[in-house]
Amino acid sequence: MTVSDRPLAGKRVVTTRDERGEVERLLEVYGAQVVHVPLIQIVDPADGGAELQGHLRRIQEFDWLVVTSQHGATRVGKAIRRQVNVRLGAVGTKTAAVLEHLAKRPVDVVPKVQTAAGLLAALPTAETGGRVLLAQADRAGTELADGLRERGYDVTPVVAYRTTLRRPTALELRAALDADALAFASGSAVQSWVDAIGFRTPRVVVAIGPTTARFGANLGLRITHVAADHSVPGLVREVVSALAPAS
Repeated sequence: MTVSDRPLAGKRVVTTRDERGEVERLLEVYGAQVVHVPLIQIVDPADGGAELQGHLRRIQEFDWLVVTSQHGATRVGKAIRRQVNVRLGAVGTKTAAVLEHLAKRPVDVVPKVQTAAGLLAALPTAETGGRVLLAQADRAGTELADGLRERGYDVTPVVAYRTTLRRPTALELRAALDADALAFASGSAVQSWVDAIGFRTPRVVVAIGPTTARFGANLGLRITHVAADHSVPGLVREVVSALAPAS
């Protein structure tokens, strides 16, 4: 790989997901030094998952199962394996891959624009009485559920997992604020940054898509760049665009 293939060489980029994953791998491929400061932890719902499991035992009563993250897919995938009459929707390709692996069958709808709005646009208008089980985080907004109802669906939102705050150590905080860029892959990560650190950020702050960017703006956090392709590769490409020297 040549220098031109590693446009982020010498740049430090902060990521905040609970675990290292594709974002970090791609940033390192482009030469970045990743400063991984997890600010959230993924835990079970407050009821231990009882409500979710109750709905999954009756999953045949639903027409659709929709998940909005890999964590949601992990918690529902196996329950859908033999329910071939229940269609599957996932908000992004990575989430769909996890769901397909666990369910042992393809996901029916994955939007090209990997946002809640993109998923709404990709789903067909509901037939009378179309029922959706929407498995999501405790901090999820109402945009997707409300949009599905407007399209004629009978929606049952259920908390599949919770995101809780993890506060950075003093060393992590110093490293994060001294970095060249900060990459946000979700609204919950933005919320956790504000809760744990406040409104101080590196000079470049990149959001994975408009929903995450609006979430940050509504909190009063400065977002400088928004990925045009609302996916993990799109987020990384936007970091490259923001930090790499002009050719």
